[in-house]
Amino acid sequence: MSTTFEYQRRVEFADTDLAGVVHFTRFFQYMEEAEHAFLRSRGLSVVTRWNGQPIGWPRVAAACEYFRPAFFEDVLTIRLELTRVGSKALSYTAEFYRGEELIARGQVTTCCCRMEPGGRMTAIELPDDIRTRLTGGPLG
Repeated sequence: MSTTFEYQRRVEFADTDLAGVVHFTRFFQYMEEAEHAFLRSRGLSVVTRWNGQPIGWPRVAAACEYFRPAFFEDVLTIRLELTRVGSKALSYTAEFYRGEELIARGQVTTCCCRMEPGGRMTAIELPDDIRTRLTGGPLG
């Protein structure tokens, strides 16, 4: 019942500044990419239908600490761990590695929301079948 997921990506030129260092904002994008890949691995998506209605996962908190810079062409491994499954919210921790070196660590909290016409979102209880998929239960 593992809730840790690994995702790799290569740093692209567009991710860097003039010195070839990854801009700090890209780490949030990388966390989101890893989260989307994790959801797909569980048969879900960042926009999922439940009981005929679309649900999504807006961010309600995000943070990142940086220990070492990442550079153009680096291959980063992002170890995403689902650290909390609440009644309506999920929390992830992402550790960014270049080889074996930990270069950054981030956290993201998302909320399960029903998406309504006009762009309104309403927080809902995490459906049991989605909770099961997220926490490593049988995939149907």
